[in-house]
Formats: sequence, C-alpha cells, structure tokens
Amino acid sequence: MTKSAKVNVPAPKGPVAILGGGNMGVSIARGLVAAGSYSPKDIILTRRQVQLLEPLAREGFVVRKDNRDAVRKARVVVLAVRPQQLSGLLKEISGAVVPARHLVVSIVTGVTVDAILSGLKKPSARVVRAMPNIAVAIRESMTCVASSRAPVEALDQARALFGGLGATLVIDEELIVPATALCACGIAFFLRSIRAASQGGIQIGFHSDDALVMAAQTARGAASLLMNAGSHPEGEIDKVTTPSGCTIAGLNEMEHHGFSSAMITGIVTAAEKAEKLFQK
Repeated sequence: MTKSAKVNVPAPKGPVAILGGGNMGVSIARGLVAAGSYSPKDIILTRRQVQLLEPLAREGFVVRKDNRDAVRKARVVVLAVRPQQLSGLLKEISGAVVPARHLVVSIVTGVTVDAILSGLKKPSARVVRAMPNIAVAIRESMTCVASSRAPVEALDQARALFGGLGATLVIDEELIVPATALCACGIAFFLRSIRAASQGGIQIGFHSDDALVMAAQTARGAASLLMNAGSHPEGEIDKVTTPSGCTIAGLNEMEHHGFSSAMITGIVTAAEKAEKLFQK
C-alpha cells in the first residue's frame, strides 16, 4: 500500500520528546520549529552527553539526559538512536510509556514495530515507523511512514508530524528498509552526484564555488521538473538530447562507465546493509 494524498490532520499535540539528539534528532527538532508546528520549549531532546546539546538549549529547546523523564513529560516520543542502542532504550523507558497517551514514532533503521512493542512490553502501544532524511531541517525531506499494528489515526498523526517537513508517503512496513536506502541513504548518493558534477565543472574551466552552485541548481531544476510536471526522467531527457548532440554523447559515456548501474547497486547494497543493522 502506498498513499501520498494529503491528510487533514493537525500535528499531534506536544510536547515532543526526541530520544537521541544526534544529527537526525536535531534536524527533526529544527524542522518542526521551522514548520511552525511547535516552539522550541515544546521539544525535549535527550542525549547521554547532554553537554553536546547546549547550543540547542540556548535556542530554547529543552535538553535532558534522563529519557524516562522526557517520556513522562511528552505526548509524542520519537526514537532516534542507533539500532545498537535501541534495546537498552526501550527497556529504560518501558515503564514511562502510556499507550493511551503516547504516540511512539521510530526512525531507527531496520527495527520492526513488533520488535519495538516487544521491547516496550506494551502490546497496545501506538507505534509507527518513519524514515525521513536529513533534509527535514530545511523542510525538504522525503519521509515514508508505516505501521503493521497502529490504528489509522496514529498513522495519520505521524504523517502530520512530518507533513510540514517535506513530502510524506504511507507505505507497507516491509518497504521501510528499502525506503531507508532510497530516501535516507539516497540523499547522500545524490549529494555525491552533485559533487561529481561540480568536479567536472572545475575540470572544464569553472572556479570551484561557481561549479558547485551551477551543479546544485541544475540538480534542483531537474528534480523540480519531475515533481511539478509529474513527468518521467526519460521524457525530460529526450527534450535535451538532439541527434549527434553533446548531451547524448555525455550520457552514453557515463553509461559506458556504469553510471546507472553504480547507482542501482549502491541502493541495493544500502538496503541489504540496513536490513542487518539491528541484528548486529
């Protein structure tokens, strides 16, 4: 099942506790404030080395070391730790999670809803998995959400939580790991392709700063063509590949060196790795 239509559901009431104030947790916090969904005082960020969150505290965010305390004060709990840390975290907060009160949203790679419910020892808890990417901070994420157990209202609330941070898509839970590779890891793949394009620009004569701006804006334009017109990449490519022209010559040279194949196998490899992270 996939569903991308907008839902007329407001963002769930705060406070929001983000357990794991690393890069993704902080990016989500900043995105929620930028979207106007919450103020900094409505967002609690936790981290074992809480001093690393001091810049966020100066901005008005609530920072804590105690995960249980953060959960008790929250209505929405976002699990944003590494897979290897999740079992301990679930054991720690189990007693503080109240199924009727809390919406639990996990962005932890490779961990099923059933595994989270088992770790919480709360079979009736409302748990939704979400897979955003680092662009949540600037409200340009592609976020997929799924749950094999939560009611539809909880799924809609999770979509609303991320709805102001970019595009959202409801998918089957079995596709969350592939979504991790395509969207979460994928942003790094596209960034690397922009870097490669800028390096090509340097080689043909542009200064590095100019080449990067030109490559990044060109990539933005390409994505906008597809998003705004709903067209297929090959249809847009056909518009700029003239017979015996420079565009088709460049494309064919890239394909001779495995451009598409490298992107495809990279995404597949990332998905295979993501599947195994929690077991490790």
